[in-house]
Amino acid sequence: MRTARVVRETKESSVDVHLNLDGSGTISVDTGVPFFDHMLSQLGKHAGFDLAVVTKGDVAVDSHHTVEDTSLAFGQALREALGDKAGIRRFGDAMVPLDEVLVQAAVDLSGRPYLVHRQPEIVELIGTFDTTLGRHIWESIVAEARIALHVRVLEGRNAHHVFEAQFKAVARALREAVSLDARVSGIPSTKGVL
Repeated sequence: MRTARVVRETKESSVDVHLNLDGSGTISVDTGVPFFDHMLSQLGKHAGFDLAVVTKGDVAVDSHHTVEDTSLAFGQALREALGDKAGIRRFGDAMVPLDEVLVQAAVDLSGRPYLVHRQPEIVELIGTFDTTLGRHIWESIVAEARIALHVRVLEGRNAHHVFEAQFKAVARALREAVSLDARVSGIPSTKGVL
């Protein structure tokens, strides 16, 4: 089983992430930030991962530290669960519609962190969730997972849909990239390492 557990402790938050790449979409997320819980649940479910997350953060200040530290821990768990990446497909992409929204995501489990993120201007709050954290979530995951990720919102105006479709598209791209391919022998790189 390709699994990882990451515990991240700071003065601002305490994060515990369990990830199983070969799961069945069993999800349990409690970060104290309900909209973020909803997004992480979409990510785990549509990637086919088993994902358990418990975060206790300084949400009385705001949700920034909680969201950032949880995203960093998830990225680290993804990297650790992949191990040496032998036999994986490495690349994944998806195009996901959600009502009026259309999102394209592509990922390379390259070992090199890089993010390209494009989305239209949206309202600053979804309920109490600060939508300016959107790009920062992907930056944090990419930094610790050490992956290249491109996310483009091609159409859309409803902020909730814009966020949710991104998480679903990235999930579907990750599902493909982490999957094992019988035709891949060893590390999927001419360098011999990812």
